[in-house]
Amino acid sequence: MPFPGWGWVGLGLVAVCWPLNWMLPGLRTHIFFFPLWLGFILTLDGLVLRRTGTSIWRRSRTRFASLFVASIPVWWFFELVNHFTRNWRYEGRQAFSNVEFAILASVAFSTVLPAVTEAAELLLSFDWIHNLPAGPPWGATSRSRWVTLLGGIALLVLLFSLPRLSYAATWAAPGLILMPVVQWLGRSGGASRLARGDWRPVIAFAFAALLCGFFWELWNAHSFPRWHYSTPAFDRLPHLFAMPLPGYLGYLPFGVTLAFCADLVGFTPLLDRSSRRTDVT
Repeated sequence: MPFPGWGWVGLGLVAVCWPLNWMLPGLRTHIFFFPLWLGFILTLDGLVLRRTGTSIWRRSRTRFASLFVASIPVWWFFELVNHFTRNWRYEGRQAFSNVEFAILASVAFSTVLPAVTEAAELLLSFDWIHNLPAGPPWGATSRSRWVTLLGGIALLVLLFSLPRLSYAATWAAPGLILMPVVQWLGRSGGASRLARGDWRPVIAFAFAALLCGFFWELWNAHSFPRWHYSTPAFDRLPHLFAMPLPGYLGYLPFGVTLAFCADLVGFTPLLDRSSRRTDVT
């Protein structure tokens, strides 16, 4: 399968928006963040199609668009949590009114879920993850689902009660709450496969978030507006861009949470597709 036209459009957007976002003076990232990440998303979709003969864009334009829509409330939830934990702040936020910031931020936040989902599809196209053995089932019984749900709620309560001590729970608590809910809803995807001992989609999303996290932090390095972190116990440790190195571990449970968010909008992992091809490199 040749690399598609929309993949070339994505590469073009990255090639143009990346240097402009880093080199232009003054406020500019509120303009270039969305097209840069849209380019990243379209590029990944093109790579998936090239490798497998199918992709999210090719399968369903509606499903592709729904990932952008669903991503907005997902990341606003984490912004709500950050209101208590104060783990990151936005330099340049003062240049915008509350309404302007809400609109521009929502547009930027819309790229989070589709970026990680596309990256997960790309990872699932490789044999090393496709051929992982089965693991222990999680959520196969009503009791285990309730234990998971209550554990997530307890972490969330702890997070809001002691935010500066338990901020790491930001990335784990939502996933623990979402997983049993998605399983009760009967949605196909990562959560349902987890109940059968198939960890491949969840693992793919975890490492996909880590991959996207590298680019989030890379492209943030010379952006403006941009974010800065405040992570007690980690701030004095070595950093990669603005993030302390241990902070990258938070992307793994964050990716698992996004796997269950993708389940809610009806995303079906690539390994379910009979059209999957492994002979293309």
